Amino acid sequence: QVQLAESGGGLVQAGGSLRLSCAASGRPFSSIDMGWFRQAPGTEREFVAAISRSGTAYADSVKGRFTISRDSAKNTVYLQMNSLKPEDTAVYYCATRSGTYPSGRSYEYDYWGQGTQVTVSS
Repeated sequence: QVQLAESGGGLVQAGGSLRLSCAASGRPFSSIDMGWFRQAPGTEREFVAAISRSGTAYADSVKGRFTISRDSAKNTVYLQMNSLKPEDTAVYYCATRSGTYPSGRSYEYDYWGQGTQVTVSS
């Protein structure tokens, strides 16, 4: 069993920054891939970013603005979000899978956090 706990969400003005954290427990951190997804009201959950031992991947909508990273010593993955836009407003979820590449497919992830709200005001 894997437990994930997100933190760092909040309210920020457009153009501002936030850093989300996701602390993982229950599985050797170095062997798992991590992903960030988001869901706005009335929309489907969408891929944001992912990280694995082989590299990282980003949705086109966040490339150049968001950065995913991990600290294996702390069993934590981060999502640094810069130049935030109102359309980035959503609940952000971290998820984990055992894999070999940074996947953007939500069905490939088997454990999910509870989500953290990010609201960007215009």
